Amino acid sequence: MASKSISMPTATSANLGADLKTSTEASKPKPCCVCKEEKATRDECMLFSNAKDPQKDCATTIDKYKSCMAGFGFNLP
Repeated sequence: MASKSISMPTATSANLGADLKTSTEASKPKPCCVCKEEKATRDECMLFSNAKDPQKDCATTIDKYKSCMAGFGFNLP
């Protein structure tokens, strides 16, 4: 029996790293995956606040969430 060889595509310098992200992008978590507890506390405060201005009433929880996100490199307005 003759053995068959399988040809594999070769990588060129043009496509060698096309699908790879930089190391900082690859190591940075997604915003939905961090600060879950702070986000839940903030959302609960905003949804169930009886204050006339819930944003003002929940300012401390909002600030805690923003500072947590900033720790992961996400800047919220």
